Amino acid sequence: MYFNFKKTTFLMKKIFLFLLFIYASNMVSQSAYRSPLDIPLILSANFGELRPNHFHSGIDLKTQGVINKPVYSIADGYISRISVSPSGYGLAIYIDHPNGQTSVYGHLEKFAPKIAEYVKDKQYEYKTYAIDLALDASVFPLKKGDLFAYSGNTGSSGGPHVHFEIRNTENQLALDALEYYKTEIKDGTPPQVKGIALYPIEDKGAVNNNNKPYHKMIGNVQYQKKGVKVSSDSIFAWGRIGIGIYAIDRMTGTNNIYGVRYVRLFCNNKQIFSSDISSIDFDKTRMINSLTDFDYWRRKNVFFMKSFIEPGNKLSVYVADNNGYIDISEERVYQMKYELEDLYGNSTTYTFDVYGKKQNIESSECMQRMNWNRDNTYSGNMFSLSIPQGALYNDFCLNVKRTLSPNYLSAIYQITDNYIPLDKNCEMTLKMTKDSLVHKTQYGVVRIRNGKESWLGGKYNNGAMTVRVKELGDSYTVSYDSQAPVITPILPAKWFAQGAIKIKISDNKSGVASYRGTIDGSFAVFEHDVKSPFYIYRFDAKRLKKGEKHILRFVATDYCGNESSYEYSFSY
Repeated sequence: MYFNFKKTTFLMKKIFLFLLFIYASNMVSQSAYRSPLDIPLILSANFGELRPNHFHSGIDLKTQGVINKPVYSIADGYISRISVSPSGYGLAIYIDHPNGQTSVYGHLEKFAPKIAEYVKDKQYEYKTYAIDLALDASVFPLKKGDLFAYSGNTGSSGGPHVHFEIRNTENQLALDALEYYKTEIKDGTPPQVKGIALYPIEDKGAVNNNNKPYHKMIGNVQYQKKGVKVSSDSIFAWGRIGIGIYAIDRMTGTNNIYGVRYVRLFCNNKQIFSSDISSIDFDKTRMINSLTDFDYWRRKNVFFMKSFIEPGNKLSVYVADNNGYIDISEERVYQMKYELEDLYGNSTTYTFDVYGKKQNIESSECMQRMNWNRDNTYSGNMFSLSIPQGALYNDFCLNVKRTLSPNYLSAIYQITDNYIPLDKNCEMTLKMTKDSLVHKTQYGVVRIRNGKESWLGGKYNNGAMTVRVKELGDSYTVSYDSQAPVITPILPAKWFAQGAIKIKISDNKSGVASYRGTIDGSFAVFEHDVKSPFYIYRFDAKRLKKGEKHILRFVATDYCGNESSYEYSFSY
């Protein structure tokens, strides 16, 4: 076969130049993003921060402590999704861009007038305040710099800011939006080490003659040289262990605490583990509970990050030898070193020694082992538990402690001594010791943690309650709720002057499950935010006739089906 070297080389050059053009065009379109705000960009939270049960999937932009800052489209595109929710992102806008990326803006206070009118029409059409709308490109096309909303504090927000994301449109993978704004947001401050932890692996390791995790908070550390911190504490270990670190990042000019982008662990100058939280898959975000020390977080509200990979952990943020585990098999010094780095290259190195010392490795006695790679069940006379395959990140030993109580409708069941995270729901069934209520929907399972009750609900079946949970480690029992929510009108005489109807709902136990407001028998949109007990209807001249009397009816139902209503006649 004849091979034309010159022709082939020319063709390869053309292909290379074409690919380079596509890559460069894509990078130009990405780097050409404008700011979503016309104020200096300062972060209150960065990408990948450790949060309860999830990674932070965007960057939070400060809005100078106030709401109603204009929010602009960062590039040409169209609004592909509008979401209104009492929790989560609150009021949110999703914009698809021609380069295959989607920008997301959450916790907004209000939409631009045409968008707001469109959303309200849909709320009345579907008779609901909470709504999630998918739109095509023809409805709201946008140009770069178009104003489409105003910043706020809606949903699960702890203060005024804009939650901002950049995602791959095709798979909705969240990317670190800070990478596109590094020139606008400066940072010269390195991460900080706050603590280290050692984890003896069950039946295989020991630390300081113990089979329990060892946590050491770092106070006054010694500085060996700039950027290098050294621990002087003695740690003795034997067998297989895992290492963990409690670390934070800072940024120049703010007092906020941020997550650490890169974590690298070395043993005797050999890298054995690294993590890079540069993208987030929403389907796997709950696996943060395997990356972190879930039990310690539940007890102390502190996130230690594990530098080893449990068998059920499917996160793709790691590179590791031996899954990050260290085998201490010689009586010598094992030199450990952490390197922490942020997106700007600011770094901190922390070193400490682990002394290999032979010690007793306790063998655990376990009557009921729950295995991470299969379905697991436990069945007792009064309590049963079912954990599906794929729910556990690691094996654990189940123990159930039963305590009788005259204050509840079943015994109290303490499930395991440690907090165990689950990636899927498991089912537990509690048989009741008392069953006298006519309305069985008024029964519910409650969780007891630190002496406080939380209503979980569940389903009644033949003298037992079944409930689904996504973690273990608390106490559970059966209670009831027979009281309806309380509806309180707030200064109805001033509704007309204020241009809005304001209602307060409170519930003593199971919580408000649903509400509905009508005026003259027709559905009325009452706004609600999870942080507030108030429900607000804003007078709407388009749907409410002026100069007439109207009848308001408001109904609230709790999770046990207890219902209350309120009626009021008013003039508008």
